[in-house]
Amino acid sequence: MSTMTTLTELTGDYVLDTARSRIGFVARHTMATRVRGRFEEFEGGAHLDGDDPSKSSARLTIQAESIQTHNRQRDDQLRGTFLDVAAHPALTFISTTVRLAGPSGLTVTGDLTMRGVTRPVTVDFELIGTENDPRGDFRVHLTGSTTINRNDWGVNWNAATTVMVGPKVTLEFDVTVVRRS
Repeated sequence: MSTMTTLTELTGDYVLDTARSRIGFVARHTMATRVRGRFEEFEGGAHLDGDDPSKSSARLTIQAESIQTHNRQRDDQLRGTFLDVAAHPALTFISTTVRLAGPSGLTVTGDLTMRGVTRPVTVDFELIGTENDPRGDFRVHLTGSTTINRNDWGVNWNAATTVMVGPKVTLEFDVTVVRRS
């Protein structure tokens, strides 16, 4: 059963529940359609300080090879020419600042590394709910998103790619983190 909790009640160390989390993306393709995808393999954690969110932190590692759009040819091209998973097997995010954003929001800024390029990004998260599961673990559910320009990380193939695939990519986070008791 999901309940609402104030941010001050969330203090603790958390691990990402990968079975109940989704990390996805949306990009425009050929000007009109949208391509949606997700990453199947990732891990991460957070330290939340509800009394002083500036003392909070988060980290995330995504296995680039796990990208999935349900189109084998596109997935192979994303893994090879776009993400170059052979040379850059992981995408990472490490927070640098966390700020309170209203009564149930957090703004998390950090360094996103993709294809060996590190640039700052900011993700706005909203607390959706919390629950104590039957094993006594405390779960927190958050959603968030941010839009990046893939060219800033060198995620490009050739000049035609700029016309075929829009440079803006929205990263979507629907995550559950667990604080064990």
